[in-house]
Amino acid sequence: MNALAVVPDLGLDLRKIPDLADPATRARLSPAAIVAFFSIVDKWQLRNEDAMTMLGGISHGRYFELKRHRKGLLSQDELTRISLLIGIFKALNILFGQRLANQWNSRPNSNPMFNGAPPLQYLSRGGVPAMIAVRRLLDSRRGGR
Repeated sequence: MNALAVVPDLGLDLRKIPDLADPATRARLSPAAIVAFFSIVDKWQLRNEDAMTMLGGISHGRYFELKRHRKGLLSQDELTRISLLIGIFKALNILFGQRLANQWNSRPNSNPMFNGAPPLQYLSRGGVPAMIAVRRLLDSRRGGR
């Protein structure tokens, strides 16, 4: 039985999802992901500790090596996290002006998901599941799937 035949239509072509277990795929995607990540870090004015947390709690050495050289091979987890952050960044910039979009993560938020805390705190504590939840929240607010 074809596994794609039993998957519900989520608006994705599952044949086009990259194989992040493949080192060649990760090597192809890593350079752009690293540049995008540090662009978001700069725009959101994240502290180094927060940025390291967004990447899954990577070591200081690895983080500063990536930051300094803007190149390296990312893990499957790091690519997934960066992909989610790019989606959050994109949704914020669709929903809000640039200034608010860049400040949104650091401002207290009344949405019950955040319990009055800044979304960055929720993202830091919740990891990938929190990133998925925030991405879904923002996508639903902009009328996405």
